[in-house]
Amino acid sequence: MRRLNEMRPGQSTTLFTSDLSVNEFLLVREAGFRPLGMVLGSSIYHVGFQFGRWSKNQELETLSNAMYHARELAMSRMEAEADVLGADGIVGVRLDIEFKEFGSDLAEFIAVGTAVKAEESPDTGSWRNNQNKPFTSDLSGQDFWTLIQSGYAPLGMVMGTCVYHIAHQRFRQALGNIGQNVEIPQYTEALYDARELAMSRMQAEAEGLHAEGIVGVQLLSLPHRWGGHTTEFFSIGTAIRPLRSDHHIAKPQLVLPLVDS
Repeated sequence: MRRLNEMRPGQSTTLFTSDLSVNEFLLVREAGFRPLGMVLGSSIYHVGFQFGRWSKNQELETLSNAMYHARELAMSRMEAEADVLGADGIVGVRLDIEFKEFGSDLAEFIAVGTAVKAEESPDTGSWRNNQNKPFTSDLSGQDFWTLIQSGYAPLGMVMGTCVYHIAHQRFRQALGNIGQNVEIPQYTEALYDARELAMSRMQAEAEGLHAEGIVGVQLLSLPHRWGGHTTEFFSIGTAIRPLRSDHHIAKPQLVLPLVDS
């Protein structure tokens, strides 16, 4: 708290910290935002255990809930630090997981980003979202600048997760597939189902923010330490809204080099 209070605007010793690259820093400033300081949230979480039936495709809800709750704790603590700084938002957010050597069931969930303050408010009011929280965005500084220039504002990072057990093939099935090109329907259905669950949960979060859409979506398959037939499907992106109903998206300009090859 002492570190954060010393970085608040108006202090005689105001000093910002940032994990943005030089190019990102300059473009965020060009977009009309001033970095206030790096903010982070952390949660070391004990991930429970749940059996998956050998021959059944199923979500492992105990593990899904653990991965969701731990990330939410890290994100909310990062947002609380941004609140102390009086920030309007957090840019360049990274959300990482690191399993610890001192416990195979322990994982640290870390959220890190740069808190920023807008030089002026948009015509539509505050930069904060409808939950009165600073916006969060995992876009690069370059993408963030382009988004603002095009008349859109970030609302928040939205995510969905699903830990899923993929059924094993029976011995006769596996034996019958040897040497053949053949689809394995139970695997296809399992991956479809798990991805759909993750995507629908991410979309539900965006709807809760009254977003127009989600940009920069990543759909990741994270094996962690659960073995080959259990994996986490994790979707994440930045929910956005238009700044104005009559905003105009500038057309890209053609640039030709004048140097001979």
